[in-house]
Amino acid sequence: MATKTIAGKTVQVNDEGFILNANDWVKEMAPEIAKEEGIAELTEAHWKIINFCRQKAQSLGGKSPTLREITNGTGISTKELFTLFPKGPAKKVAKVAGLGKPEGCV
Repeated sequence: MATKTIAGKTVQVNDEGFILNANDWVKEMAPEIAKEEGIAELTEAHWKIINFCRQKAQSLGGKSPTLREITNGTGISTKELFTLFPKGPAKKVAKVAGLGKPEGCV
């Protein structure tokens, strides 16, 4: 397993850069991870999604929520999710939120 230092904290990551233990994540990591994913700045809308996904993952036994669960739970449309988290929003938001890669994502 590889390690990576994000926002001054060293964490274990998989080969795609997903944090292996969601409990290692702190909110200060999100902007750094987002920049690596091509998201220049996290807005209030980004944080609404990130916070929802972290809360939902707790009720899913640590699993990342699906795109449908995110849109239904936040009221944010799929189109807007693709604008906020381009090229694979479920995968990108999971990574920024410190969650594992969503099941079914390539």
